[in-house]
Amino acid sequence: MASDIHAHPVDLLRLFPGAEAERRSLGIACAASAWNGEDFSRHEEMAAAARTDGAAPLFPCFALHPQLPAYMIAREKSPAETAAATVMSVGDFRDKLDLLEDLAARGRLAAVGETGFDLYSAEFRETEAIQDDLFAAHLETALRHDLPLILHVRRAMHKIFPHTKALKALPAAVFHSWPGSPDEGFSLLRRGIRAFFSFGAAILHNHKNAVLSCTALPAEQILLETDAPYQPLRGREFSSWADLSVILRSAAAIRKESGKPGGEPEELENITDGNFFSILMRAQ
Repeated sequence: MASDIHAHPVDLLRLFPGAEAERRSLGIACAASAWNGEDFSRHEEMAAAARTDGAAPLFPCFALHPQLPAYMIAREKSPAETAAATVMSVGDFRDKLDLLEDLAARGRLAAVGETGFDLYSAEFRETEAIQDDLFAAHLETALRHDLPLILHVRRAMHKIFPHTKALKALPAAVFHSWPGSPDEGFSLLRRGIRAFFSFGAAILHNHKNAVLSCTALPAEQILLETDAPYQPLRGREFSSWADLSVILRSAAAIRKESGKPGGEPEELENITDGNFFSILMRAQ
């Protein structure tokens, strides 16, 4: 069974109505990320149907995406409203944070995520303060309920290391679309964090840090993802479940070239599947 540590199945269904049938036919287990209650509920329904049918499992996850504050500001109409919106507090997101806590307390979450920091653009950097506060709230919920954390980090690795003590206490910290260098990955592991590093389309696009990290980091800490539908392969409009086999073969080729474990697709699939289920099955 193949495994995808980070995807958005409901968003993919909106673009490709046959997506869930494709996932089942390919036997891909996935961690399903949602940032609102409606999408989370649909993921739960899909997960229940998969269990009933004996299909590959789907693990519902929930968090407020770090880009959300900037998107909320962008939706405002007038300059005055936009200026007011830039002064945000955790209270502006209380309903969603309460939902996160409720889902965690009731055992309905496989992981808290994706959460983290996005400083990629000026618009996102303007919301850094509220991103800090929202991440702290997500981290507290994950710690309180002993849940894995799935992290989105863009141009913000420096934001992670101050949280070393808390991250060490988590059952796992999964870095979706790992953005860092091999040295940063090894630094997290040396600090005692049970960190996992996920690779997707970036290795196919020959992103330097992604390729170097996929080569160097320990096989027992590696995962694969599509981020469907948001990280398409070149020439595609969106990513889909079928991309996972392409990513797997590319990651295995990278590992093989350096003589590292996981140098054959079947071997790497077994390794990454083991890592995937070691993170998510404990929460079920």
